[in-house]
Amino acid sequence: MAYFLYFFRLGGAGLIGPDEPRYAWIGRAMAQTGDWVTPRLWGEPWFEKPALLYWMTGAAFRLGLGPDLAPRLPIALMGAAFLGFYWWILRREFGYRAATLATLILGSTVAWLGFSQAGVPDLPLTATFSAAMLLAMPWIHKRDERFLPAAAVTLALAVLAKGLVPLALAAPLALRLRWFRDLVRWRVALPFLLVASPWYVLCYLHNGTPFLHEFFVRHHVERFTSSALQHIQPWWFYLARLPALMLPWAPLLLLPILRGAAWYREPRRRFLLAWFVCGLVLFSASANKLPGYVLPLMPAAAVLAALALDEIKDARGWLVVCGVLLIAFPIAVPLLPAAAANEWSAAPRPAFHWTWLAPAIPAAAAWILESRGKRLAAVLTVTAATAAAMVYTKVRTEPEMERMTSARRLAAEAATHRGEVCAGDIKRDWQYGLNYYLGTVVPDCLLKPTYFRIVQTPGLPPSLEAGPPIAGAAARLALVDLR
Repeated sequence: MAYFLYFFRLGGAGLIGPDEPRYAWIGRAMAQTGDWVTPRLWGEPWFEKPALLYWMTGAAFRLGLGPDLAPRLPIALMGAAFLGFYWWILRREFGYRAATLATLILGSTVAWLGFSQAGVPDLPLTATFSAAMLLAMPWIHKRDERFLPAAAVTLALAVLAKGLVPLALAAPLALRLRWFRDLVRWRVALPFLLVASPWYVLCYLHNGTPFLHEFFVRHHVERFTSSALQHIQPWWFYLARLPALMLPWAPLLLLPILRGAAWYREPRRRFLLAWFVCGLVLFSASANKLPGYVLPLMPAAAVLAALALDEIKDARGWLVVCGVLLIAFPIAVPLLPAAAANEWSAAPRPAFHWTWLAPAIPAAAAWILESRGKRLAAVLTVTAATAAAMVYTKVRTEPEMERMTSARRLAAEAATHRGEVCAGDIKRDWQYGLNYYLGTVVPDCLLKPTYFRIVQTPGLPPSLEAGPPIAGAAARLALVDLR
């Protein structure tokens, strides 16, 4: 089931969006140059993110993986491995059934499925940060310090995945203020510093003040307060998207709420609630918002939902609704390519298809199994149906995703005219993808006109055209504009 959820046709569509090609380029550059300290995009230092994702991608390139699997396979492996750790630590804390329920729920949410197969830093941050929080839970519960050094190491890895964000998200560790001094003792502080600090120190020594300003000021302070990064959203942005990210298990988010305040008297549940709520408040207060930012809250939400599900007497209605919500997959099939390309105007209106009726099967099976007292089997049935829906979605959408969102095929066509191709006015997603797959920066046609040009009509994918080079006057005009 894990194979079909995370690894099936992992490279079926090429890298998409503006982020995957950029991060993959940097990781490949590290592998090629041997410089594992300074991230470089298109040959220039680029300090938007720390180095953990780039190291993972670079190591995959060194192992011989291709341009599609090298950025994605390490993420998928980390996503699956974290679920194994997640089940192990939760079994220690809450028992076998609650741990299994939580793992099945988290591992089959839309959020986990999507970000486990994308070469971006959201899942490495989530896996490392969540591991730190879970390893600290015995300390929260009964002052058991055995796992605190390991928690410090995984929190340090989270800092290497996405900067200072995990330190802010770790605020719930202060729930035990009278024990907070334990966190700064040498057996905790030393492992954290030994893992987290070397890259930051070396990057500063190699690059000086520009690294400090770009990384800490622009991509921490300004990302939280400024509109310059163009991801401005209202404060309720995540409240509206959490149900979609938790599909098909979104209804289970209500279960912990319905349990009432007394349910949170137990310190571990209070800790999980603080983990989720503090993170949600932090991300909602930020000026810039993207759906992936709240991924580190999903493990806590899944545990709370699983604990509540484990304790209720009759879960038939809840599990039937979760099964029915699998209809979101076939409905999304015609919409996904346009959504991924951010071309909603080109998205067709969903039309009824027989697959819309398929979720009735796992919903009915879940009802029958729950009626017979087999709750784990009922949840497993919905999870298996999610895996089948994932396979169906990939098979149906990949050709159109490749056409509308990935520059892989276009780059293969342009590669037959290497050195003779320039790019016109195309979206940055395509520009970055072309650069990555061609292994070189494709020049602007206004600055370096060539016989072969990549052009794009708004709302359509770009294409390669042949014709006389652009007149030199246009190039001179562009230079004047640049001045």
